[in-house]
Amino acid sequence: MTDSTGDHNDHPVSLFHASLVWPLQIEPRPGKDAKARHWQVLEAAKHNHCWTRIDDEFTDDPGQFRERHYREFVSFLPYVQRFLYGEGRFRHAGDQDDTDSSPMHVFRRNDIARLRVTLRPDSAPIELDIVHIDLYFFDDLDLVQFNIEVRTTDLPLAVVRDFLFRFGRAYPSGWDEDGDGVHNSHAAEWLGVDGQVIARSDSAHRDKYLQFVCQHRSPCISEHWACLLRPLVLDHSDEVGDLRYRLIEYHRMPVMAYVALDQPRRLSAHEWVRLGLASTLHPDEQLPVNDPTVIDFESLYCQDRFWTDSDAGPNTRFICTGNALTVVGDSASMFFTNPERGVLAQFRHQYFLVFLLAHLHRAALLVFSDVLVGAVNALDIRNDDSVRTFKRRIRSNFETFLRFTHRYWFHELSERPHLQATFRICSNHLRNDALYDELRDEIREMSHYLDSDSQRRQSNTVVRLTVITILGLIATVTTGYFGMNIIAFGEGPPLERLVHGIIATAFFVVLVMFAIARSKRLSDFLEVLSDERTSLGGKLHAFWLVVTNRPN
Repeated sequence: MTDSTGDHNDHPVSLFHASLVWPLQIEPRPGKDAKARHWQVLEAAKHNHCWTRIDDEFTDDPGQFRERHYREFVSFLPYVQRFLYGEGRFRHAGDQDDTDSSPMHVFRRNDIARLRVTLRPDSAPIELDIVHIDLYFFDDLDLVQFNIEVRTTDLPLAVVRDFLFRFGRAYPSGWDEDGDGVHNSHAAEWLGVDGQVIARSDSAHRDKYLQFVCQHRSPCISEHWACLLRPLVLDHSDEVGDLRYRLIEYHRMPVMAYVALDQPRRLSAHEWVRLGLASTLHPDEQLPVNDPTVIDFESLYCQDRFWTDSDAGPNTRFICTGNALTVVGDSASMFFTNPERGVLAQFRHQYFLVFLLAHLHRAALLVFSDVLVGAVNALDIRNDDSVRTFKRRIRSNFETFLRFTHRYWFHELSERPHLQATFRICSNHLRNDALYDELRDEIREMSHYLDSDSQRRQSNTVVRLTVITILGLIATVTTGYFGMNIIAFGEGPPLERLVHGIIATAFFVVLVMFAIARSKRLSDFLEVLSDERTSLGGKLHAFWLVVTNRPN
């Protein structure tokens, strides 16, 4: 079986959309404003950056609400609708605390109009339009999802594959002999609405990345991505910022791709594999025909409900690998290219949200796991402050996990079979259910540890109280037998009675403190004393150990 990729000009792509969904972990904020939510911090500083909070597609003017927005809304089940869109802003008049709004908060920047990218040193630059650049925040979750969508027309399919492989890499994975970053774009530039360059990539600055990793043991983000995210700043960097992020997974950002080309049925089996695995399969490498993902490509990744040459299924194929969702269809089909009712509208709305939620689940679970690892690493069982901090962090993480389970964890999103199937295959490839079960077991083990530790401490307290009670019982019985006023201290002058009271109080305080300090050994002595098999000498020896506080 040979690898036949065909002529680059045989398959021109008439319309191409690419959308990145990049989850990032937000570090908890220390200090007095730690309780402020991340999106509230960003909104409070809105005059110092380019991000503006939006109500997604639900605008104040109903005339701007399009049919594609309506179709998106009704595609989901009611509880998913409430998560994505909230309960309705006019449900309670004068309510200003966002109690009925969605737990998802979207920010957008509109100062960047185009992306100019040079994929290889010897290739001509191509320009793509920026459709939008968004940040998605979520209540109760220390993460944000960065989203950027770009589009262009009339590209060769080979260039599309190369773009999908190189676009969306947070940093170079290495450098070649000429000092250029490998696997990433040779150069990428963000162009403002006036055509001026706002930021450009710096993957060729090899020393910058090497020094950063050496100093911080964390990768450095390429400048053109770091620029887009500001005022969010990399946690390990020296930049000043209230919102600091860390990478959750590998530097390769999850990507969605919409590819409209003429007669997609002309693509060979190998070309389908290269297109579906474009984000991970190097365009210049030979196809690994013996790899299981290549052998079982169609059964593993392809959804062919609409892959029929008919009006009901106009030659549209969905390919989902988990980290990539590629939709390929016939450019001559209005059903595929219609931006209001066709697959293009669904790709940019329904399928985008499905992809976003699947990666939200995985990112949130990895963040929870990271918090658990951090709590365990910081635990020093010999330090009481460390133990108390550990308990607070575990309990807080457990409470947040419960809210995540009831608010964000869905298995059924839609009654539409293809939409639900896409979510399921994406979640399966991301191993979300397995991650959830592993994390739930880890949290359960932590909870059991905290419960057993609390029971142990309570048992120790009961032992101490029991010892004190036994000693007090002796004094109570004795004074009860002889009467409470063995010595008539109450008949003397006031000063004498005051002195007697102070001396008696001090004596009994010292006696109780001594009993508490020796409570464990007194408990051992009581066990020995109650053991009928122990001789009198053994019991006296046990008492002597209590008095001298010597080890057994």
